[in-house]
Amino acid sequence: MEASRLEAMIRDAIPGAEVEAIDLQGGDHFEVVVVSERFQGASMVARHRMVYAALGDAMKGPVHALTIRAMTPVERDARLGG
Repeated sequence: MEASRLEAMIRDAIPGAEVEAIDLQGGDHFEVVVVSERFQGASMVARHRMVYAALGDAMKGPVHALTIRAMTPVERDARLGG
């Protein structure tokens, strides 16, 4: 699977999200960074569930491993020192 396809699937399910997917190993191991206002007030588990739900059946086949970094814009800005 291509990283751009993962990004599109997440953006479709979480409108307005900023998404970056990085292919770590030949199209089946990925890291995704998802920044969305929709994560406000949600636990990390709930955030990860949103991302997994966005990917649906891809998690049963083409995607073998996924690292998720899910944060709000405020959390992202704090990490960047801004």
